Amino acid sequence: MTTFWSFILVLSALIFFHEFGHFAVARALGIRVLKFSIGFGPRLWGIVKNGTDYCISAIPLGGFVKMLGEQPDEEVSDADHPYAFSGRPVWHRALVVAAGPFANFLLAQLIIFFILIFYGNPVFMPEIGKVKPDSPAARAGIQPGDVFLAVNGHEIETWDDVSQYIRSSKGETVNILIKRGDKTLRFSVKPEVSTVKNIFGEEVKTPLIGITAAGRLRIEKVNPLTALKMSIERTWELTKLTWEGLAKIVERVVPLSALGGPIMIAQMAGQEAEQGMLNLFYFMALLSVNLGILNLLPIPVLDGGHLFFLTIEAIIGHPLTTRQMQIAQQIGILILGSLMLLVFYNDIARLFGLIPPLPKP
Repeated sequence: MTTFWSFILVLSALIFFHEFGHFAVARALGIRVLKFSIGFGPRLWGIVKNGTDYCISAIPLGGFVKMLGEQPDEEVSDADHPYAFSGRPVWHRALVVAAGPFANFLLAQLIIFFILIFYGNPVFMPEIGKVKPDSPAARAGIQPGDVFLAVNGHEIETWDDVSQYIRSSKGETVNILIKRGDKTLRFSVKPEVSTVKNIFGEEVKTPLIGITAAGRLRIEKVNPLTALKMSIERTWELTKLTWEGLAKIVERVVPLSALGGPIMIAQMAGQEAEQGMLNLFYFMALLSVNLGILNLLPIPVLDGGHLFFLTIEAIIGHPLTTRQMQIAQQIGILILGSLMLLVFYNDIARLFGLIPPLPKP
């Protein structure tokens, strides 16, 4: 039940915000919205207000906003033409289309912002948990339980600071200030450049001194302005990481078996929920960024495909023909259909142990 309800919560929030982005901008520009649906297929329940049908449909794997004059061959009366999507300038239509993915990025930022405001900023303390035998740190005399105070004169606040300054040494000797009980000790350590795997499984060379963090967290309280700044930065970091992940898939660094669909999302949502609501909300933020980027890909039927067509229209001065649009839509459906078959196959193969399982949260 935890997996089911966490999946419904995550999916509903992502779909609602995405479609609300389209809806809000369309209404703000005076475009008539005929339907706002969470889900596809037969209408299960809803209300009609101010000419818009707000409803929940049978298939919960998506949603849509239907606007007057949205289809190229749709007939619109002269009286309704000012309220039709098709009658608007290119930049109006582009704003409406782009508003969906933008809403997903905004949702991720809002989630991170409110976590920072109500929970705080969790950071790993710069305390050493383990020292690898015969490592540069061990030979220098550094011990488990030691706490970093400074590296090369730079004050240390978190474990990320330690990693950053050791990596930036490029293998040159670093001067470390350590707190051990009531004592303050100084060490000179020359990192060894070692080959390790990054988050994409690539082998990279990086300076290491042979230590791991103790894993103790400190919760830092932040004010709203700091939380706003940090939420923007972290949303941008998630966005860059997701783009890099897509590039690694294209480069075949990350295997296609790593992709997943609704079953994988449900499993991961359940795992994160079992670790606590904080983990689940962080997962929702990451997934929202992924959804925003996926929808910006220039594939027909996705928002990115529509933006691509609108860009062509702006350049050549007129929209593509109905026949050209139909061919493009068919190509888009073929691409998305193939992708859906792949992720469903991966989901099922993962359940039967044919491909590697999900990483633990």
